[in-house]
Amino acid sequence: MEGSITTSIEKHLAIITFAHPAHNSLPGHLLAELALQIKNAGESAEVQVIVLNSEGDRTFCAGASFDELMAIKNSEDGKKFFLGFANVINAIRKCPKLVIGRVQGKAIGGGVGIVAATDYCLATKYASIKLSELALGIGPFVVGPAIERKIGLSAFSQLAINATEWQTADWAKSKGLYHEVFDSTNQLDIYLDQFYQKLLSSSPAALYALKQMLWHDTQHWDELLDERAGISGRLVITEAAQEAIKMARIA
Repeated sequence: MEGSITTSIEKHLAIITFAHPAHNSLPGHLLAELALQIKNAGESAEVQVIVLNSEGDRTFCAGASFDELMAIKNSEDGKKFFLGFANVINAIRKCPKLVIGRVQGKAIGGGVGIVAATDYCLATKYASIKLSELALGIGPFVVGPAIERKIGLSAFSQLAINATEWQTADWAKSKGLYHEVFDSTNQLDIYLDQFYQKLLSSSPAALYALKQMLWHDTQHWDELLDERAGISGRLVITEAAQEAIKMARIA
């Protein structure tokens, strides 16, 4: 049960940090805890704004845990695993507070989906992205709605189909995934500090209304992401997927 999720609250700001020694990958227990802590921060009267980030320097999130993917033996367990990412995305969507992403490094697969779900996202130039799912014999089904909503169908199609190619942070900014890109983590953090201070001085009621407006027409996502998790759950147990995941894990 490696890894951790921590939340610190100070002066109406909640900072939620996830960490895992395997490049901040997210096994099921961390996904469940991350969704819970986002929900709790959103319900807290002490919190007006949430910052979501990860530990380390050059990797924000490596996505799903290869070890856990290889251990899946039936479609029901597969669906359960992928619902972990669905639950995190839905926790951010339903959260009544704005969730600001701090992306210091690379995001892969499910990590890109979490980035896309944040309401505003700041990154460094090292925060390149890749949707590797198709190369693993599955596909970005669960994270797809969040990513497509943020960057559009064409850009999402590029990421989903060209599954072995990295896209730069500047590319991600040009498509709307990132709102600002900085040369260093230090520059990002200086800007982030100024940015959330401005948000904290805003009307909580106005921030809540803005959040609701940003996520209009997504009320069906509980059912949609459940259906998408079922697709991934069925594909991940195929021989082609298990062999591709095994080779990727070795690499």
